[in-house]
Amino acid sequence: MGLISLDPAVQVILIPVIIFALSFHEYAHAWAAFRLGDPTASQMGRLTLNPLAHLDPFGAIVLYLVGFGWAKPVPVDFRYLSNPKKDMLWIALAGPAANFSIALASGLLLRLLWGLGLLSGDGAITTVLVMSLQINLVLGIFNFLPLPPLDGSRILAGLIPDRHRQFLINLEYYGPKVLFAVILIGMFTRVSIIGAIISPFIHFFMKLFTLGLF
Repeated sequence: MGLISLDPAVQVILIPVIIFALSFHEYAHAWAAFRLGDPTASQMGRLTLNPLAHLDPFGAIVLYLVGFGWAKPVPVDFRYLSNPKKDMLWIALAGPAANFSIALASGLLLRLLWGLGLLSGDGAITTVLVMSLQINLVLGIFNFLPLPPLDGSRILAGLIPDRHRQFLINLEYYGPKVLFAVILIGMFTRVSIIGAIISPFIHFFMKLFTLGLF
């Protein structure tokens, strides 16, 4: 279920949360690539938290409609990497890791403030923290799916042996088509295949990151 189903006032509050989650994800990719020797993203103005450098309009709309989305991919030039296969794995991991770090911070802060009795169940701060937790978990877990252009495909490429190169080539070709088809099915039928896959993980980490609050 997307954010469109939420109260309009809540949607307005959450816009900065969504923008920051997407921007920080891509900034993390750019930072990791820069640290590993590739200046491409930095030279293209992507080593920044400025959302204008990162947001993809269609990805943001999909996030609004169905609850998961993406930003513009950070460019990486493999020629600058000393160990392209290994380095690309770490660059790919950086994005979801950034979202998990925000989710963890949001969850722990929520648990702390709730335990101190400083939050109400329907307060604005509670809503922002809960949705920050949820949105960042969605982005982090969604991007672990091993379908191009998601980060999971790059992580998978860094883990499997080179003898499976043909599988990776096929994945690069068919993966985006499969992902787009699944997203369209979710948008028009309200049957979210991706949602069914990632929801158990979201619930697990929400409980873990809030120390059992959820």
